[in-house]
Amino acid sequence: MGGTASADGSGPPRGGRRGRGRHTPKGRQVDPAALEQVRTVLGNRARRRDLLIEHLHLVQDRYGHLSAAHLAALADEMRLAMAEVYEVATFYAHFDVVRGDEAPPPAHTVRVCDSLSCCMFGAEALHARLVSACGPDVRVLRAPCMGACDKAPVVAVGHDLVETASVESVTAAVENGVSPRPPSSPVRYHDYVAAGGYRLLRDCLSGQTSAEHVLDLLGRSALRGLGGAGFPTPRKWTLVRGMRGRKIVAVNADEGEPGTFKDRYHLETDPHRMLEGMLVAAWVVGANECYIYLRDEYPEIRHILEEEIACLETDGLAPNVRIHLRRGAGAYICGEESAMIESIEGKRGYPRHRPPYVAEVGIFGHPTLVNNVETLFWVRDIIEKGPEWFNALGKENHPGPRSYSVSGRVREPGVKIAPAGVTARELIDDYCGGMLDGHEFRAYLPGGASGGILPASMGDLPLDFGQLDQYGSFVGSHAVVILSQHDPLRAVALNLLRFFEDESCGQCSPCRVGTEKAVRLMEQPEWDTGLLSELSAVMRDASICGLGQAASNPLESLLRFFPDEIQGPQDRSTGGWS
Repeated sequence: MGGTASADGSGPPRGGRRGRGRHTPKGRQVDPAALEQVRTVLGNRARRRDLLIEHLHLVQDRYGHLSAAHLAALADEMRLAMAEVYEVATFYAHFDVVRGDEAPPPAHTVRVCDSLSCCMFGAEALHARLVSACGPDVRVLRAPCMGACDKAPVVAVGHDLVETASVESVTAAVENGVSPRPPSSPVRYHDYVAAGGYRLLRDCLSGQTSAEHVLDLLGRSALRGLGGAGFPTPRKWTLVRGMRGRKIVAVNADEGEPGTFKDRYHLETDPHRMLEGMLVAAWVVGANECYIYLRDEYPEIRHILEEEIACLETDGLAPNVRIHLRRGAGAYICGEESAMIESIEGKRGYPRHRPPYVAEVGIFGHPTLVNNVETLFWVRDIIEKGPEWFNALGKENHPGPRSYSVSGRVREPGVKIAPAGVTARELIDDYCGGMLDGHEFRAYLPGGASGGILPASMGDLPLDFGQLDQYGSFVGSHAVVILSQHDPLRAVALNLLRFFEDESCGQCSPCRVGTEKAVRLMEQPEWDTGLLSELSAVMRDASICGLGQAASNPLESLLRFFPDEIQGPQDRSTGGWS
């Protein structure tokens, strides 16, 4: 029934027809001042839906947070529903959304990495000391891996990274507004060209080299996807090349696996090898757009890439390809290729159900070739030096080289380019200068947080794809963390499960609820091993993507290889490390 007004005709209608008696539209109103500020920040940039995350970064970079007024203004300016903007802004960890009447965050934000390698070197105690040492205008937060595990413990002051951090170095960085981190010295465009760089790409563009020839050489090499899955690269290129219509290339530079920092190394030292490999890939598959999705934790690399991409474009090396550099916002899940594509499209990083696969339906629905930074890094050398040269860099039955990110209790941690199939013991002794004084090799993570934990007695197993499956483990992105007798393995596993709990995207309940329940059970003095094993099986079998499917691997490793380590109290203040 329709509403009625009061007897004298005054007063609001009841029950009412839509719009009668309302002087403003429903929903949050747009503040004209905030709208003008947003327009000033965006300038003449396009207001496309896929640029939402980029625009959120611009507003936050300018004002230090995202207020409700700015979110409403951004939604109005981009012609989006407020819900669309809000759900994206609140999904990513690096966006500081101020809700309602909340006060804006303090002037300075300090993020202390609490992932495994940093906790092994005192991150928990450092966090506690910084909370006491920093004043009221400094916010001290915990944060996941920042991709500098070889310099643990690591702290981010704003966007500046403080390596091997102490209370003194962090407070100095806050006061001075600069970071003591030494600047990187990448090979710049003109030096790269002078050393023969982009000769391969020029040959491709001029017709001196054919796409079939490139695919033949890659097919004879052992090049695989080196972001974790290990899918043969030439097969992926051939698949996308055979698709009809518009095609796109996406570079996954969002390494977020705790213990992984090889992409940072390659991009900081020789970014053009990746860029040339990317452009050759685009030429082979027939793509006219390339998207580079880069971790927000790597701002210095973003500046390097902006400058170097501008140089190669000015020199005419991307005549038919448009290169987009996209900035992540603190979501480990976006290392999964379909979640990365969702983020590139300006949405929450939710993994897609498959099939269809991204090679068929990727960015904006077009066939998309997704490759890791390291995979593209090797393309030029394989074509110029030959697949035999590349394959010979590996061990027998393990062709090709690998970039191993090694951290933990070794004298010389860092990225070690070593033969595929190298062992953990060889990495320690031959590449890392041995164990630290007072530490004995006791266990190791062969593939980052999700790769499981193996005992030192299995330290002579080859670290390569498919070699560790029978032990419930894998090499993944080749992030190797070395543990000693001073690392309580119960605390190690709990640290890794807390990471997965924090980083679950929340889309599927086996992962969202399972990681939380696993952490609560593992925090108990006595573990219910039967219940934990059952929970692990559900997560592994029912989760949508690899995060939930592999999250329980550290737990399963302890139950299988270290049954004596699973009981006893857990000290949250130190993470289990004394």
